[in-house]
Amino acid sequence: MAMTSNNLQQNALGLTAKPALLLVDMINGFTDLSCALGSDCPEVVAANVQLLEAFRALGLPVFFTTVVYHSDQQAKVFRQKVPALNLLQPDSHWVKVDSALEPADGEPVIEKQWASAFFDTDLDQQLSAVGVDSLVVTGLTTSGCVRASAVDALQNDYQVVIAEEAVGDRNPEAHRANLFDLNAKYADVLPVAQVLSQLTALCGDKG
Repeated sequence: MAMTSNNLQQNALGLTAKPALLLVDMINGFTDLSCALGSDCPEVVAANVQLLEAFRALGLPVFFTTVVYHSDQQAKVFRQKVPALNLLQPDSHWVKVDSALEPADGEPVIEKQWASAFFDTDLDQQLSAVGVDSLVVTGLTTSGCVRASAVDALQNDYQVVIAEEAVGDRNPEAHRANLFDLNAKYADVLPVAQVLSQLTALCGDKG
């Protein structure tokens, strides 16, 4: 995706030799159109499958997130703003990772209550524990949890790459605008094929 911002210098940082894949909220509640929170996004799921297979083949860390509310006190204002979030109850179908992306043994599923994968979770500590310093961020939705997670990743000093075809939004205009903005200031937005090329160049000897 060719995206520029007038009069603002920006450097393409890409990935380091210690990347991880962060799949943000690729759960049934967001991938199933029958849920009030969901969208029709089989192409996003397919792109995530492609990246997941590549990271696993290279022996690189993979992290998932889901949204779960265990009590009425969690994220009260967020849930007042978006009442459909109340569907995301413990052990419900909606909070489980989409079956096409079933986490393997040892792949953490981070429970969160707000938009960012980092806010009030131990994700940063888990990434640091395995030496990760860059992230490929994917998932749903571009204008919401993906954006919040990517910005917080930057604020925790991770180099961030967003895999373009592996993120999606219910609103196409919001999707495009947020990818433009993220690429301008917070991350590199790259096609999946380019992400895979970078991975192979940096980490191919791990396969």
